[in-house]
Amino acid sequence: MSFSTIIKKPGAFLPMVMSLAALITVLVFLALFGVVHQTDESAAAHIWQLLMGLQVPIIAFFAIKWLPRAKRQARKVLVVQAIFLLAALAPVYFLKL
Repeated sequence: MSFSTIIKKPGAFLPMVMSLAALITVLVFLALFGVVHQTDESAAAHIWQLLMGLQVPIIAFFAIKWLPRAKRQARKVLVVQAIFLLAALAPVYFLKL
């Protein structure tokens, strides 16, 4: 099975889409309100948390299903998923939101 085939599986691309949506949520919030430290979390913070947290079971399912079947391709997908995950975490970490 090739990388281009396995990346089309929902367990492969869905976490990347969720990370991208989380990153866009943070960037839109920053564009609208700037870096604001609030006593209560905003809706954007809750959306970001849900998008990031719900990726974990999807990634785990993907790894359990595809690592035994297509080890090399599944590892590549997991690396790409990790890059997307780190990209979504970066603004929150560096701006201490």
